[in-house]
Amino acid sequence: MTDLRARIAALGRDLPDLADPGDGESLLALLRLLYRVGREDLPLGRLFEGHVDAAQIVSRYGTATQRAWLADAVRHGAALGMWNADLPGEPLHLVDGGLCGGKSFASGAGLISHALVTVDRPGGRQLLLVDLAAAPPTIDRSVWRVVGMQRSETHVVRWRDAPLGPDAAVGLPGDYVREPWFSGGALRFASVQAGGIARLVDGTRDHLVATGRAGDPHQAGRLARLHAVAEAATAAVRAAAQGWFTDAPARLPRVAAARATVYAAGGEALTLAQEAIGVQSLFLDHPLAATVTDLAMYLRQPGPDAQRMQVGAAVAAGILRVSL
Repeated sequence: MTDLRARIAALGRDLPDLADPGDGESLLALLRLLYRVGREDLPLGRLFEGHVDAAQIVSRYGTATQRAWLADAVRHGAALGMWNADLPGEPLHLVDGGLCGGKSFASGAGLISHALVTVDRPGGRQLLLVDLAAAPPTIDRSVWRVVGMQRSETHVVRWRDAPLGPDAAVGLPGDYVREPWFSGGALRFASVQAGGIARLVDGTRDHLVATGRAGDPHQAGRLARLHAVAEAATAAVRAAAQGWFTDAPARLPRVAAARATVYAAGGEALTLAQEAIGVQSLFLDHPLAATVTDLAMYLRQPGPDAQRMQVGAAVAAGILRVSL
């Protein structure tokens, strides 16, 4: 865990800007960084994407004091995360200025230094910045019993009367779900997932070359198809990034198209890689075993059908058109 936190901190210090990218070139550079991190290590990519998300939110909605704090904290090794998923039956809320209740799917629990959390207030969801050293939650690690992404430390967290500082509130109620940033932010995790697909291509190629099977025509066909689906994933992310600043009506449909394409590409890539390698891909000591299970888990982001419906509606309305 210490190594992961150190890598998040190092990557955070290397970001050229903590705020939202201001042009297409900057956005594509950020997505390429997330892609490279996902290609290196999917759990690290998941955590670093959460760090980027939290930093952009504070930069977007925070006060000048909060933005100055953010720059200083990241410079000194802070690792941030975004915890939004409500804990059923125990939603997080404020009682007399104290934090009570919990969050589920809190990635980086016990690892990151600061978390942005949401509570319901009149007017919408309110963002709160929590120093996890000053207000440490109770971490329930019994729930995260999964075959992949174990190293993301995604647990249930709870607070009881945890005091918050006077500057904990970030932005106004409802800011967190403002568009296009809320849905558009999915392009970040799609980039990490696309990096995981590329890692599958790399690992399958390495295995087939090392075992002398890359020349088999069936295996060559699998490698060709793996390359094609990985290229489709990156092309969809790139198209969404390139159109973000030039075609506002198509922004979110293109993000939805990227999500749907990466989802489909990842599923096919997993099948192809396991067909190519065989049962060895599921041995714990195989170099690709963790990638197979991590990607299978990470691809299960909510609402794949809703993304396809949004894309279909945009095609029907002429907002999305095929072009070269």
